[in-house]
Amino acid sequence: MNTLRRVIRNDHFPSAAALGGVVLFWSVGMFGGLSLLSKSHPPLETLAWLLFTYAFVVLSAAAGLWAVGDLWRRLSRRWKRTPDS
Repeated sequence: MNTLRRVIRNDHFPSAAALGGVVLFWSVGMFGGLSLLSKSHPPLETLAWLLFTYAFVVLSAAAGLWAVGDLWRRLSRRWKRTPDS
């Protein structure tokens, strides 16, 4: 239990969790994201699904870029503080 608390309280956890979610979303999307378009559906349902998917793609890309930038900033700060051996 202490290990879990230490991981969750780590400074890198929010960014790493967001990046993990983005990677999971894109992985699932690559393996089955176009299944809706393979069958005939009403046009309004297809449009709603495409708009929802488009919004999710844009938001996930923004979250991924934010997470990578945040992790890079935190790690570069840590590298600068580490004294040379």
